[in-house]
Amino acid sequence: MSVILKKTANPKIAVAIFSLAVTLPLAWLIVQSFARNWRFPALVPPESSWRAWSYLFDSSSGISTALLNSLVIALLVTILAICLALPAARGIALHNFKGKNLVLFVLLLPILSPAIATAIGGHALFLRYDLTDSYVSVILAHLIPTVPYCVLTLTGSFLRFNVNLEAQARTLGASATQVLWFVTLPSIAPGIFVSAVFAFLISWSQYLTTWLIGGGKIVTLPLVLIGFQRSGDEAVTAALTLIFLIPTIIFVALTARFWREN
Repeated sequence: MSVILKKTANPKIAVAIFSLAVTLPLAWLIVQSFARNWRFPALVPPESSWRAWSYLFDSSSGISTALLNSLVIALLVTILAICLALPAARGIALHNFKGKNLVLFVLLLPILSPAIATAIGGHALFLRYDLTDSYVSVILAHLIPTVPYCVLTLTGSFLRFNVNLEAQARTLGASATQVLWFVTLPSIAPGIFVSAVFAFLISWSQYLTTWLIGGGKIVTLPLVLIGFQRSGDEAVTAALTLIFLIPTIIFVALTARFWREN
């Protein structure tokens, strides 16, 4: 056992194992998306086909509408989550007040409780106030799990933020808006970036919440993906999964580049 641990402790071996773990599922998805009549125990597809990809890019499939819905909702949720989390994170990080721990607990409660409990509870609340079956209701529902992550990330950024920089800028004649845009936001830019990534990907991947709050009228990519997965169409499911993974791959690449440059 100790020999195995020593070998896996080698950085090159660790990177190789990680790369293999990441690339093998992706390679399988790519092959599966072009496969036709691929059944066990065949190791390779007996024939290939563009059927799955042709279907995805067919305007009658509805995939483009679901993709657009997912993009628009995720982007709006990201912007709103950052805007809501910024003042909350600043207040928690830089100020001491009575009930601070309770406020923090309430903010984090949506991610501390099981996702299905949050979704069902939110659905009941939205039904009571007639806020279901619309884009606005889905966006509001997606804010429930995204804002806590943004608050957590941005709180860490504000804990490392030197507020004296803002005071110096105001002394030099900068307005409140100028202090925000040219001092505060650039100083916490890494935290904003990480928060935005979390918010986008969480919203992008929401299935149960979108299905419950949207009432099936707001169709996003996860809803379509689960539908095809349940239908047993493995080729279309694999192609859709690859499209679904594109934002994650892009954000991972951007994050890796960001850390290399900093």
